[in-house]
Amino acid sequence: MIDPFAFVDEGRTFTCAIEEARAPRTDAWWWFRVSTDDRNRYAPFRADASDTVSSVRERIVAYYDALLARRAAPATTYWNRGRPAARRESGTA
Repeated sequence: MIDPFAFVDEGRTFTCAIEEARAPRTDAWWWFRVSTDDRNRYAPFRADASDTVSSVRERIVAYYDALLARRAAPATTYWNRGRPAARRESGTA
């Protein structure tokens, strides 16, 4: 397993560590914090024996950049404006 580590990407400092789950028989997860977001920490994926610092770094940056893109995107609305079209009954006149 990899020891906790930190790295800088585009001016943001990411601090990463593996944490064991509190419940028995559950997997360990990679957790990270970002210097630009001091209120949250994230656990985007499970720790794996094949993880390397480089692979974890790439996955965390990709995850966080995608998260920021989703946050910046306009909200999707499912509001249906107006009344739905009347349904026509078939078979009778």
